[in-house]
Amino acid sequence: MAKPLKVDDAWLERIAGLLNDMEFGSLHIVVHEGQIVQMERTERKRFGNTPSGADSPEKSTRSSTRQHVRRPGEKQQK
Repeated sequence: MAKPLKVDDAWLERIAGLLNDMEFGSLHIVVHEGQIVQMERTERKRFGNTPSGADSPEKSTRSSTRQHVRRPGEKQQK
């Protein structure tokens, strides 16, 4: 049987922080044994065509941020 997921105000703030100002993208939340252990944010920046074409890439760009959450008793990686 699956363990119930525990999401308190601190987790809601972390999730909201990663979603803040995102126009296009996704937030992937990894849960292990009823606890959030990792969150991955993938964001796409889209630019419209401009008459001069300056400062406007033709294709969208993509950036990714990964946040690993240490579980109690887990050693910090170097």
